[in-house]
Amino acid sequence: QVQLVESGGGLVQPGGSLRLSCVTSRNIFSIYAMSWYRQAPGKQRELVATITSSGSTNYADSVKGRFTISRDNAKNTVYLQMNSLKPEDTAVYSCNAAQVVTTKGAFGSWGQGTQVTVSS
Repeated sequence: QVQLVESGGGLVQPGGSLRLSCVTSRNIFSIYAMSWYRQAPGKQRELVATITSSGSTNYADSVKGRFTISRDNAKNTVYLQMNSLKPEDTAVYSCNAAQVVTTKGAFGSWGQGTQVTVSS
């Protein structure tokens, strides 16, 4: 089991930026894909972005061109840079480590989540 700790959420105005961080308890990036999911009130969990063990990245259509997922192997940290934020990006964002990535996050280990609120 791997422990994940997210940080970086907060309140931001529309058009603003935030960077989320997810620190893992050990170096797992060569084995696991790392993903960010989000869940807004009353909605299902949504896969936002993934970086695979080989370093390939994938994004939900709703965030393409605005969000960037990356990782720092030396710091055991995965990031989600979020630019041009919109009110509809408001959600709890959670980090996931899994060998199999699904759209609903059926597998792997989770962090506690961090709240992102986009509002004027």
